Amino acid sequence: MAVAVALPLAAQQKPPQLTPARPAQSAPAAAQPPPGQGAQLHTGTSSGLTTDLRIQDLLADHQYFLVQSELSKLPPEQAQLYRGILANRSNDLQQSIQLLAPLVKRVTASGNAAQEKLLREALAEDYLREGDWAEAAKAYAALESRLHAALSPEEQDEIEMPLKLLPLAANNPPTTVDPCDPFEVQASEDPLGLIDIPVFVDDRSHSWMLDPTLPFNLIDFSTAKEVGLKVSRQFATIRTLTGRPIQVRMAVIPRFTIGGILTLHNMTVFVYNDADYYFPQSRYQVEGVLGYPALSALGAITITGEDMVQVRPAKDPDPGNKEGWPVTGARFFLDGNKIIVALTRTAARGTSFAGGDSGPGNYDMYAVDAGGQQTYLTSRYFDEHAAEFAHQTMTLFAFPGLESSPPQPSFVAETVPLTVGKTTINLHYIRVFTQPLGSAALDDVYGVLGSDALGQLGSYTFDYRNMRFSVEPE
Repeated sequence: MAVAVALPLAAQQKPPQLTPARPAQSAPAAAQPPPGQGAQLHTGTSSGLTTDLRIQDLLADHQYFLVQSELSKLPPEQAQLYRGILANRSNDLQQSIQLLAPLVKRVTASGNAAQEKLLREALAEDYLREGDWAEAAKAYAALESRLHAALSPEEQDEIEMPLKLLPLAANNPPTTVDPCDPFEVQASEDPLGLIDIPVFVDDRSHSWMLDPTLPFNLIDFSTAKEVGLKVSRQFATIRTLTGRPIQVRMAVIPRFTIGGILTLHNMTVFVYNDADYYFPQSRYQVEGVLGYPALSALGAITITGEDMVQVRPAKDPDPGNKEGWPVTGARFFLDGNKIIVALTRTAARGTSFAGGDSGPGNYDMYAVDAGGQQTYLTSRYFDEHAAEFAHQTMTLFAFPGLESSPPQPSFVAETVPLTVGKTTINLHYIRVFTQPLGSAALDDVYGVLGSDALGQLGSYTFDYRNMRFSVEPE
């Protein structure tokens, strides 16, 4: 589920998770927002579209606050559909399932393929994030069998891993997590520049990579055999993990401990061959990857500039504790293979907001990819800041993983101010593309913040308990 493009295994970048982007049709010129207008015109709110189609356009553009503001204009059943999808994006899984599951037969019978696709995609993601392997497997199978022709190539790539891997785990027991107090642990930066966290696999010490965008936990075959896991004979062949076909099997770890403190029982992992996550230039073997299932158990996780990991677990040992933790930072959402953060527009854009949440149209959406190295700003950002680059020299830049495509025109922004909640940070030396890269996965946000940008911060936090992303300047 990483936002970065899949890279060849020899590339010293993030362990790849998406195949190279396919060229997408460019949006008509009339759909592009004029400077200073952001997504308000881009999403067609002045185009005469019906409210239903306009909301679908807003969803595709990640404008969740604007979707919420439109729901009162819909009939109750349609409003229920989009409330369920918003609950999915906000990671309110039980609420999303309660709203969407009763609508499946009715929406399917209506013949509205666009609504059915949105519903089935969201519901499948709900079951997957809940760890309900059997229901998730059925939901993805139904999505693919009914709507294969309606899925874009990117959407087909996005569902490949759950579609093919979930049947291997359909009969697995649910993962359970022991409550524990907040703790911190010393992490390390691996040769790829990413964060590795100490873990215990059935009391044997290892170091696993942290990737919040991956939908599953992964383990290499050697580690699985070393600790005595029963690896499935059945396997699935997938290509979107590394960009080429590989075989992946399944295992269950009876007892798995993060930092020697937070314990998970019956943790499902998917097993790859060692060579598929080996980086020869740095001689680095990835032993395992902590994806969303582990991150959600961690609750709120803070990474500091000293590679300390501070954890506020999702399960508190004292359920009666009402004090909680302060809710700070910017709202973030889970949208398919992306973590989308709503950043407040800054004064540089001609608009400034003091404190609290701004109006529903006053946010720019960025993707945060803590498991990817490359930070960049898209042509959407450039279109609204073109004057800032008038006296700079444009260069051609080959995007990592797309070396077969022509280098793209770009600038390097010396300083980029971004407002995360109430905190303004300055990122330095960020690549800015002047033209679309040709893929919705790369172009539909204002930018992607990878580990190279996050490393410029004093700390950053993913709070899955409150769905907030917060930062502290260096």
